[in-house]
Amino acid sequence: MRHRVAHRKLGRTSAHRLSLLRNMAASLIKHERIRTTVAKAKELRPFVEKLVTLGKRDSLHARRQALSILPQKDVVRRLFGEISPRFSERPGGYTRIFKLGPRRGDGAPMAFIEFVDFVFKGAAGAPEAKKKKSKAKDEPEEVEASTESEEEVEQDDGADEKDSK
Repeated sequence: MRHRVAHRKLGRTSAHRLSLLRNMAASLIKHERIRTTVAKAKELRPFVEKLVTLGKRDSLHARRQALSILPQKDVVRRLFGEISPRFSERPGGYTRIFKLGPRRGDGAPMAFIEFVDFVFKGAAGAPEAKKKKSKAKDEPEEVEASTESEEEVEQDDGADEKDSK
């Protein structure tokens, strides 16, 4: 029976496991989305959600508690300044896990863990390529529209000339 056995060991000692979770939490807060194994993502989720809840209090004591857990001051500043205020009205469930395929080397199941309000921006060059394609499609339509309006104007001019005679 597995009574009172709460967490996964992840093949590490307790100190190594805590260090892993602290660093992964810092990366998640910094980048808002990280790729990891499913088991690590499932372990990271409650760890990060407790930190976000701590950040919602925004007191000196809460900041000091977060600093005792997270390794970098800039990550704590981001947690209290940007991440937690976004979830001020949300009563929990700040992260989601997207399952991916197996990892290429060892077949470990992989996943993205991200904040629920995360919006993927994509690569820097990708939106430009889409804009170029859309411009190329828009330009002929504008040309066609302008030629139609020019033809209508010419027809109207011809009608005006007929009326004036």
